[in-house]
Amino acid sequence: MSSHSIVLKSGFSNDTFVSNHLINSYIRLDETKDAHRVFNEMSDRNVVTWTSLMSGYINIGQPKSALQLFQQIPRNYIFPNPFTFATVINACSYLSDIETGRRTHSLIVVSGFHSNLVVCTSLINMYGKSNYVDESRRVFDSMVNRNVVSWTSMISVYTQNALGEDALFLFREFINSKSYVPNQFLLSSVINACASLAKLVTGKVTHCAVIRHGYDTNEVVGSSLIDMYTKCGLFDYSHKIFKRIRNPGLIPYTSMIVGAAKYGLGRFSLHLFEEMLKKGIRPNGVTFLGVLHACSHSGLVDTGLEYLNSMYEKHGISPDSKHYICAVDMLGRTGRLDEACQLAKFVPPDAEDIEILWGSLLSSSRTYGRLDIATEAGERLIEINQRLATAYVTMSNTSASVGDWENACRLRSEMNKSGISKEPGRSWVELRDKVYVFYAGNAKSCARGDKVVSLLKELEVRIKERGYVRGRKGLVFVDVEDEVEEMILGLHSEKLALGFGLLSIPKGATIRVIKNLRMCIDCHEFFKVISEIVERDFIVRDVNRFHHFRDGSCTCNDFW
Repeated sequence: MSSHSIVLKSGFSNDTFVSNHLINSYIRLDETKDAHRVFNEMSDRNVVTWTSLMSGYINIGQPKSALQLFQQIPRNYIFPNPFTFATVINACSYLSDIETGRRTHSLIVVSGFHSNLVVCTSLINMYGKSNYVDESRRVFDSMVNRNVVSWTSMISVYTQNALGEDALFLFREFINSKSYVPNQFLLSSVINACASLAKLVTGKVTHCAVIRHGYDTNEVVGSSLIDMYTKCGLFDYSHKIFKRIRNPGLIPYTSMIVGAAKYGLGRFSLHLFEEMLKKGIRPNGVTFLGVLHACSHSGLVDTGLEYLNSMYEKHGISPDSKHYICAVDMLGRTGRLDEACQLAKFVPPDAEDIEILWGSLLSSSRTYGRLDIATEAGERLIEINQRLATAYVTMSNTSASVGDWENACRLRSEMNKSGISKEPGRSWVELRDKVYVFYAGNAKSCARGDKVVSLLKELEVRIKERGYVRGRKGLVFVDVEDEVEEMILGLHSEKLALGFGLLSIPKGATIRVIKNLRMCIDCHEFFKVISEIVERDFIVRDVNRFHHFRDGSCTCNDFW
């Protein structure tokens, strides 16, 4: 006999306390329909009743229903309490409904709950998710009392909005306050900030704090550590962290699969995926993104297409635009451009990340000299974003690579007339917890600039003695003199960063360079040869993946 039946037979069906308890019980059991039935049968509902049912709707992924329920509260002469307002704000957060959130915030102030700990924490999360970071910080600063959850929320807001430095600064403030003990979620957020900035030193210090507080085998923290060490170029460390997690679940496995994919360890990534399936762990869409990236960066095209087809057939997961973007990239990298172009046309034009799809196809068609597909992809990109410099530059270079100088010059002229400029290449190196940034073509203002340029010139002489010829047409803007092209290539940001690293980082230590754009072919060859000459390991993390240079070769096997 169910609890509800017992209540009915006992004559307590109209008791508000008992009914509220039943609603909460049904919600915990994910039986919201039954909770709503009890709610409708109640003759006397209080604020707890309304708040419980609203919370239930949010738990089953129906935040709109929670907001509709909230709108009925005033008509029933119920006064919301702090938990009611926090529930409403959570609904707004799920929906990214900033307007309703602001109106509710005004009601909170009028009701006198603007300093309530639970309410303020919900507001911090809501504003942060909608990218209103300053609003989140204003709420945080207004709080009379804080706890570890409110600190964690504010640090997470900074991390999620790509403000890693602010997150780390606030964490230092948290530590200095000596008022609270960090929990797993706060430590995870701080580690994520280190990962976004590739700050290895700070990441290692935070890892020490993880161990000190006993979270070194925790799945949430472990997954963040895996991601952090991967993004800092220490995949071996990531693997060690993974092996320390007891019974790793979906998130640690997915982190490892994605990390291995970015290192070009495609078969290892697929091995992890199959191992996960054997353990009965169900993959999600992010896991399959990692699998498809692994196939793309390792040239396993047919295998990748099989996994794409298996998503719905075997696992009941409908592929979205991101999965098709991976498949287009995968086909394009191996020269199967006609198939890639056909697949790209199946993706709706208003899909998320549609620029990435056509950008990937444009890049691949340039590599293989397919001016027809490059033109179509470029035109699609310009339709989406009239001022997208990458489309103009790549189309121009593709035209030049096949000898169509007239079209190349026309595209360059259009760029100049419209005032469109390409995002400058920049790279950075971390040294003693300080980040040094280098910009393409700007050696004079970079750290130790004169010595860096002098060293690069010296290295150029040494690699030319080995038959290396710098530069390839199409890597830079067309129609420039050879000596000017050589100067441009010689001052790419990753080369400047490498020169600084060779001068400043002790011999024997690996030099790690982060770059905001894709590494060009010339720099890739340069790094390979130099790694052999100076007998040093270099790791470059570009916008797509990692390159680990050692003894004259790269882990990507020249496929990226």
